[in-house]
Amino acid sequence: MNTRRKFLTSAGVVGAGALAAPAIVKAQGPIKWRLQTYSGAPLGAHVILPQIEAFNKAANGEMEIELFYADQLVPTGELFRALQSGTLDAVQSDDATMSSPVDISVFGGYFPFSTRYSLDLPVLFDRYGLNEIWAEAYGEIEGVEWLGAGAWDPLHIFTVDKPIRSIKDMAGLRVFGVPTAGRFLARYGLIPVEVPWEDVEVAMQTGELDGVAWCGFTEAYEVGWADVCNYALLNNVTGAWCGSYFANSESWAKVPDHLKELFLVTMDQSHYYRQVWYWGGEADLRVNGDKMELTTIPAEEWDQVVGDAEGFWEELASISPRTKRVVDTFKRYNSVMDKVGVPYRYS
Repeated sequence: MNTRRKFLTSAGVVGAGALAAPAIVKAQGPIKWRLQTYSGAPLGAHVILPQIEAFNKAANGEMEIELFYADQLVPTGELFRALQSGTLDAVQSDDATMSSPVDISVFGGYFPFSTRYSLDLPVLFDRYGLNEIWAEAYGEIEGVEWLGAGAWDPLHIFTVDKPIRSIKDMAGLRVFGVPTAGRFLARYGLIPVEVPWEDVEVAMQTGELDGVAWCGFTEAYEVGWADVCNYALLNNVTGAWCGSYFANSESWAKVPDHLKELFLVTMDQSHYYRQVWYWGGEADLRVNGDKMELTTIPAEEWDQVVGDAEGFWEELASISPRTKRVVDTFKRYNSVMDKVGVPYRYS
């Protein structure tokens, strides 16, 4: 009897210790992350803030993500290096803008004429193999985890006081934009200029910039650039910006599986939110927006630009066997879209 009583007493002590363990873990405080986005605060209020707020609420005190906007902790062009070193725990950006040291980074942001609509991009990743290619590329880089890509807005050119009504009107225009699209448009005399995101509006007001080739109508109106620009070119260079989420490998490894899943779920929710916000905004502001005069390059001229993109695709395909696989994927997808017709493609 005494032996049994001693056993139960010992078991009770062990049980109490086991029950106390969660309280000890909780006393250590929540996991803390610092995430920086490529976007400034006005845009970030739509492209990432809802996700971070939802995640922090649903994490129920187990984890907290502190959000930083463009250039607040590190310059945007140094995001990858800061992520790899652990200065940042996570990043939202396109591959090219954050200077990712992978061959496929040239497809991040705006890859000319690769998509027609924003829904094209997630289909390319989920059903045409780009998920596997991106995972393979970042799997070769130490310290960084690629978590997934999503679509943003189409690429238009907005100018302050020089309207674009012909290809020749691009010559000499100094514009803020994303790397790959800027590299392509430079063949028509457009001059890509890099300035901090928060300085773009002032740079256009002072004449340092003639415009932006960075976004679509929704964004131009939301961040105030439509208040500075007088002209908007309707010919768009591509249908969607390609952006991704990344995490520092050590930071990601420390997150419990259920919180990893929560982050990925809210990330997908963010992709959905942007699809609706951008798609609705583009249509509404082209019809009802009254801040900019709409201009168009004639179809016969614009067809030359579209045709030139074929050579640009081959140029990027020659970088490596993997970039060729990406270009071949875009070709295969667009071939399907061209053949299927309405409602996927109208012309």
